[in-house]
Amino acid sequence: MQRSWDQRSRSTKPTTIHGYAQSGDLIGFQKLLRENPSLLNERNAVMAQTPLHVAAGNNRAEIVKFLFELTGPHEVELEAKNMYGETPLHMAAKNGCNDTARMLLAHGAFIEAKANNGMTPLHLAVWYSLLYEDCSTVKTLLESNADCSAEDNEGITPINHLSKGSANKKLRELLYSHLEEQRKRKAIEACSETKAKMDELENELSNIVGLNDLKTQLRKWAKGMLLDERRRALGLKVGTRRPPHMAFLGNPGTGKTMVARILGRLLHMVGILPTDKVTEVQRTDLVGEFVGHTGPKTRKKIKDAEGGILFVDEAYRLIPMQKADDKDYGLEALEEIMSVMDSGKIVVIFAGYSEPMKRVIASNEGFCRRVTKFFQFNDFTSDELATILHIKMNNQTEDSILYGFKLHSFCSVEAISRLIQRETTEKQRQGMNGGIIDPMLVNARENLDLRLNFDCIDTEELRTITLEDLEAGIQLLTQ
Repeated sequence: MQRSWDQRSRSTKPTTIHGYAQSGDLIGFQKLLRENPSLLNERNAVMAQTPLHVAAGNNRAEIVKFLFELTGPHEVELEAKNMYGETPLHMAAKNGCNDTARMLLAHGAFIEAKANNGMTPLHLAVWYSLLYEDCSTVKTLLESNADCSAEDNEGITPINHLSKGSANKKLRELLYSHLEEQRKRKAIEACSETKAKMDELENELSNIVGLNDLKTQLRKWAKGMLLDERRRALGLKVGTRRPPHMAFLGNPGTGKTMVARILGRLLHMVGILPTDKVTEVQRTDLVGEFVGHTGPKTRKKIKDAEGGILFVDEAYRLIPMQKADDKDYGLEALEEIMSVMDSGKIVVIFAGYSEPMKRVIASNEGFCRRVTKFFQFNDFTSDELATILHIKMNNQTEDSILYGFKLHSFCSVEAISRLIQRETTEKQRQGMNGGIIDPMLVNARENLDLRLNFDCIDTEELRTITLEDLEAGIQLLTQ
């Protein structure tokens, strides 16, 4: 009888790499792997599990340790997935194998890996703890900052499992305590990110001269959106903000288009818009020449602008001067734009002269309901124009004709302001506003080239624009 029992024992002794991993027979495991190194990540026929899956799921710490210490051309697959999409860490968690779970985490196992059903190792560790009242693996995962709020494919979090079965008090306290700590950490991280984004906002706003009302409004939007980020980080449910449609009113050159581009970047940065693109259109881009042409043409531009800003320049041109003008299709284009402004997919900015824009406002009864922010772009003073010139010179890009050049120390804001005041009329300044600056600088550089000799080798002189050059530049422009 004894002999037959020994024979049966020998017949059930493991002979495969997975069998040795399951039994914890390190010597047999090592011998078989030396004979056939390709078995290192071999999948078994039942669940497509590797030896690491099996060893981790049976708490065979010696086998797991040996696998991690192996050297050679092949490495153990730490994130291998079985037929259910489970990693070795999933297997350790679902079977309460705390020793192997610790080893896997120490070697960089991804703690938020998701199985095919969306469950993380913490989901499975909670299930095990509920069944066997052993919180050790849950505690190990939480010490490695496992996410208590991670959702599986059905939207269930690890904490939600507490309602199933008789959750013990220790497990409940452990999870809720960790959840609160995670929320605090996320809030601190969100706070740090918020400060960085507000610094970026202020940097962008520093390039906008004047327009204090607009900058104040931008700060309000940005702060509100960034505070919403913090609220969500703390687990609060907050509604999505509606996109702010606007009207920019003012003369040419007052910075309407430039501000729209900056606004696109800012609204994207604070999360109101998914992209920072600004699609600039005028009447000719929207209005067709015959019946049935305007609608598709306008809808295409709207589609192009989705996720960003649609900037309608000289918007008053969409409204005919004469109400009886039946051949004008501008109103149709305006109605197409108005029809999508409640969708939340786009922010629309209407821009144009203050007085003519009144026609647009009066043309559609829903305009003021949808366009809630009106910003007046006043004409620039000489001081503001001089400040803009300094900002442009300090922010030249490599593709700019003025890249590499600088202003002479005598070219202070005050000196340039006096120059502009002296060399231009009020009418000229109102007609061009910021449009004066670029051609003035280009002309000034040409004057610098004109007065330099070919044998000049002074690097400072070769790249320095003087007050004399600026004077020549603005005189040529105004003439």
